[in-house]
Amino acid sequence: MELGTLSGILNTTLAVVFTWVAYKTGSYIYKYTPYSYPNARINAMEAKLLSEQRFNELAESRTLQNFVVNLEDTEYRDYLAGVSNYIIEEVERALDRALAGSYELMFKMLPKRSRDFFRLLLEEWDVRNIASVVKAKMAGEPASDYVVELGPMLPKVKAMAEAKTMEEILVVLEGTPYEEPYQKLLLGELDVSAFETELYRIYYGKLMEYAASRAADERKIIEEFLRMKIDKLNILTALRAKAAGMKAEEIRHLLIEGGSLNLEPVLHVDDLSMAIAELDSTKYGPVLREVREEVERDLSVLEKALDRHIITRMNELVRFYPLSIATPISYALKKEAEVRKLKAIAKLIEDGARPEVIKGIVGEEV
Repeated sequence: MELGTLSGILNTTLAVVFTWVAYKTGSYIYKYTPYSYPNARINAMEAKLLSEQRFNELAESRTLQNFVVNLEDTEYRDYLAGVSNYIIEEVERALDRALAGSYELMFKMLPKRSRDFFRLLLEEWDVRNIASVVKAKMAGEPASDYVVELGPMLPKVKAMAEAKTMEEILVVLEGTPYEEPYQKLLLGELDVSAFETELYRIYYGKLMEYAASRAADERKIIEEFLRMKIDKLNILTALRAKAAGMKAEEIRHLLIEGGSLNLEPVLHVDDLSMAIAELDSTKYGPVLREVREEVERDLSVLEKALDRHIITRMNELVRFYPLSIATPISYALKKEAEVRKLKAIAKLIEDGARPEVIKGIVGEEV
């Protein structure tokens, strides 16, 4: 073989190799480098989350004023600075603003391709608020008392709470994804439970559509997270329906598509106890067994256990994929759990609960 031919083959081979190396390097940089800085900052933020010892100290506050003062050396200080009357509503609103502030900070730090997902996560508060306002209005209760000050649609939610008639709410929801299910509610085509299900169906549909648009590891992480969230919602819906004596065909319409769990066996048993037993053989069996004795008396115990399971699994994904969207998702879950604990402590203090009682109750919170 002539020297020129050999040289040509060698040059071609080297070009292919360098092209492959460049492609792999570019892929790696695209996948992981955008998360290097934000995830380092998020890890630093996570290190500032309150410890169990700190929660126990806050449980000793005895008054809401002391509770606020005891948080002055934390990031909640600026949000609580506007609290003057030391009533529970003011404190809860301040804590909600702090949670919203954490999301806003993550929006600024995260790579552009991930920001939309966290905006979508915030929409869960819109769904909760819309459902709460509508249920309060139908029950003749003050709807503003049930509004959590979070979510992109908060101004519309507040307008809904102030609406004089149910028809006015339809005007507020005009042009949103939630207009059609509310219209069906007004026409009597949906009851309030089916209405709430439709809100979540629309919401999780958007999230799953977003997940499908992602690639490789990012898609895998987001889809697993969403399936766990949907499984949790469906499990609790099915068990609450069983406790209320509902039939399989009634419950089936209240379940959200997209989860990983087949709940058909649960739907066809006779009562709550048997439904819980059916879940024992699923992948959520170990979670259920931890709280088995309490679940039949209080399903919120299972809700907290499932929340802990989701956080634990996301922590595992962070270890597998440290430079990925798993880190900000994990932090967001922990921050929400921290705010829930703080609100629970504040409410118990206002109710006059003893510190040891508060510690026992809040220790069970996620």
